Amino acid sequence: MKSKKSSLLKSGLFLSLMTFASRIMGLIREMTKAAFLGTSDFADAFGIAFMIPNLFRRLFAENSISVAFIPTFREYIENDNSPEKHLETQKFVSATLTLVSFLTACVTVLGILLVQFIIPIFYSGKTDPLVLSETTLLTRIMFPYLFVISVAAFFQGMLNGCNIFAPSGFTPVLFNATVILVTYGLTPHLANPHNLPQEALAARAMSFGVISGGCIQALFQWPFVKKTGWKTTLSGLKNAFTNPGTRRVCALIVPTIVGMAAYQLNDLVSTALAGKVGTGTVSSLQYSLRLQELILGIFAVSIGTVILPDLSGLAAKSKWKEFNEILIQAVKIIALICIPITFYSLICGKDLISLVYKTKSFDDESVALTLGVFRFHIAGLFFIAVNRIISPAFYAQKNTKLPTLAGIICFGANILLALVLSFPLKGNGIALALTIASLVNTVCLFVFMKKMPGMEAGKIARSMSLYILRLLSFSVIASCPTYFAHEIIVQKIHFSNRLLAYGIPAFSSAAVFGLLGILLLIIFKDEAALAVTAKLKNRISK
Repeated sequence: MKSKKSSLLKSGLFLSLMTFASRIMGLIREMTKAAFLGTSDFADAFGIAFMIPNLFRRLFAENSISVAFIPTFREYIENDNSPEKHLETQKFVSATLTLVSFLTACVTVLGILLVQFIIPIFYSGKTDPLVLSETTLLTRIMFPYLFVISVAAFFQGMLNGCNIFAPSGFTPVLFNATVILVTYGLTPHLANPHNLPQEALAARAMSFGVISGGCIQALFQWPFVKKTGWKTTLSGLKNAFTNPGTRRVCALIVPTIVGMAAYQLNDLVSTALAGKVGTGTVSSLQYSLRLQELILGIFAVSIGTVILPDLSGLAAKSKWKEFNEILIQAVKIIALICIPITFYSLICGKDLISLVYKTKSFDDESVALTLGVFRFHIAGLFFIAVNRIISPAFYAQKNTKLPTLAGIICFGANILLALVLSFPLKGNGIALALTIASLVNTVCLFVFMKKMPGMEAGKIARSMSLYILRLLSFSVIASCPTYFAHEIIVQKIHFSNRLLAYGIPAFSSAAVFGLLGILLLIIFKDEAALAVTAKLKNRISK
């Protein structure tokens, strides 16, 4: 038992490390995109072209494998106690691989054929025909990514079903590294008979990087799948559609697709609106979201993942007092992280964006465009993060319907607000829509919390509100001197080097803001800060 727990702990730590590495590599991938494409028409073209196959990947591959295939595969493995049962499991594996391959191949071919009719949805009638043509080409280059990444997701499902996590955890790092290397390596060598702008060639190179990265994700996992002893062979189509296991998988997938469709429709509409309101809007939104996702990936997802097992155990034993205490503490910790980061980002957003992205292609205009969007995105950081903390409290009681309903209401609000705000405020309006919709999601979760046994929605809301007001006060107090210190530093710094010109103000301001914040937390003996400090001391002492 101890060795099993130790193995699971090691797997969890490795996956956390790989998630962090993947986020960092994803940010570097966006930095590469910024360096080659900036916020040009071709940056938007690449963003739209990649979004389309990626949308289908999220819809059919990721969640379908985790929600439908892995549980079914585990059931087969646990009953695999005879040659006949082993053969049944192998038939299920082959049938599922055949089904995944056939369906994604069909969608890929249809996508390549119909893409010229889809792309105009994302642009206004005044768009340059060259941009439309390039977006169509880029989409056709990247559409096969759906096929290879679905096979990669299937391999991941097989490995995870066999309690092997490391290879799949490493593949996103490989994908991002491949995109970066191919973009740098291929861009200077692409033929250019039609005298296209350099940004167009870079977008093509990056697209080849995406499809190469997808292939590497699948190929890298295949030897590990082979070592499990299960064969990755194909069966006949009739067997694929009639196999009892694949039928069970399909029955589990349908509700997941319905829930995911609302989210993907939201992403689709937001991107379509962004493409219509002006050049650079699509790419500036993506650059901004990448910075936000880095923070969320490090903190919110980790805390949400860590508290879920504890909440599940307490819910099973009906220990509701401890259940609510853990939830309140988790919300306070995420507030302690996100609210100060929000204030700091509002002060130093320009430095952060310039430090990460600014190059010859990503000029002052690109910085200003992304900064406007980032300020509206970062205002919603706490709401997005707290939603990822509260949702596990529902999952711990095996209730997925209420968080899904809250999510659908959120996505509906986002689409409606984006339609209203996008044209007067452009990209800023789309970012503001996401922030307000995230607040709506939070409110819905607290309203639905009243229907859950043992969860004291009123107590949690009161405790959370008082603590948020406390942190807002601390952040305002720390922000005032930080703002003036930042202005003085910016006026005094005159380096031509980007790292020094923007890094010194950003890190100096972070030091001032951090010291003032810590001082306030110590003076007022903040409970959440003391709890985090105690846990860190325990970890270090062990």
